[in-house]
Amino acid sequence: MDEKFGMVRRIEVTAANVHDSQVDLAQEGEVRYADKGYSGAKTKGCDTAMKKATRGHPLEYKDEMRNRRISSKRSPVKRFYAFIKCVCKAGHVAVTTIPRVRVKMIITGIVFNVYNLNSSKSKLTA
Repeated sequence: MDEKFGMVRRIEVTAANVHDSQVDLAQEGEVRYADKGYSGAKTKGCDTAMKKATRGHPLEYKDEMRNRRISSKRSPVKRFYAFIKCVCKAGHVAVTTIPRVRVKMIITGIVFNVYNLNSSKSKLTA
């Protein structure tokens, strides 16, 4: 996801038995904002995963504020996932092969980019 324009730039498709933390789309030296489930996952870029509280050890105030800052950086990416589920009704993919899923997700990314451009255009004219 492009931070400046909110456009989908890269899509990676894997089999269902591969966890998301195993796929690293970060470039060398790029900051990767990850939620709590990805803490400790290897990355080529700079790892800035959210802090996770454990039983009996709540987060400190500075960690809560850090998580909030990371969350605001992650919101454009979450917007794309919400678009996939709600607008495109593609939360569950019915095709069975990885190449077919890749084509479907690329088309979904293109539709999202066009939708995003159209909504930003309407905001400029309003």
